[in-house]
Amino acid sequence: MQRSAVPPENGQDTIRVAIVEDNDWIRENLADQIGGARGFECSGVFRSAEDALKALSHDAPDVVLMDINLPGMTGIECVRLLKAQLPEIDVLMLTVCDDHERIFESLKAGASGYLLKRTASSALLQSISDVHRGGGPMSGSIARKVIEFFNKKGIPSPEIARLSPREREILDHLADGAAYKEIADLVGLAFDTVRMHVKSIYRKLHVHSRGEAVAKYLK
Repeated sequence: MQRSAVPPENGQDTIRVAIVEDNDWIRENLADQIGGARGFECSGVFRSAEDALKALSHDAPDVVLMDINLPGMTGIECVRLLKAQLPEIDVLMLTVCDDHERIFESLKAGASGYLLKRTASSALLQSISDVHRGGGPMSGSIARKVIEFFNKKGIPSPEIARLSPREREILDHLADGAAYKEIADLVGLAFDTVRMHVKSIYRKLHVHSRGEAVAKYLK
């Protein structure tokens, strides 16, 4: 098998990816693509949300590929429970079509983005890498719905005053849609330092996702 040429950034560890998908062919195909790619590791495959929740709480990956339409517990509910247990984990939803309402519900539950199941291998790996670096693969219309949702909730944001000047600078770039690597280049910091700042921002704002952080900031 030819190995992918989409490794993590220099100095970054292998990206560990878990797959939650009930379709055997799709699940195995995704596992082969990820396991055969340089800089990626398939850390686990699961047929159901229930199995994934039990296993991932003890062995958390960096990124989870989650089918929206799982039998039993849905992928949306699984994301909600998974993010409550492991707020730093990134979840990309897998869907067969641009079902905006279900995708939107997934993002509200804590997913970082979504991918169509027919996505080409190179784009799949790039999206996993992007979300691990702080990006969020989604269409512009979905992104606008997420921001509008959090703004309409009227979440108070006095916590913004607690952010340091550097954290505000980084949050400003997050609001512009920049990934961690881009932010590192823009502010002259190491990739890992940016990730540490983002974790601090999330903690101070009492949020678990870019969408929530940006919504508080924009208000």
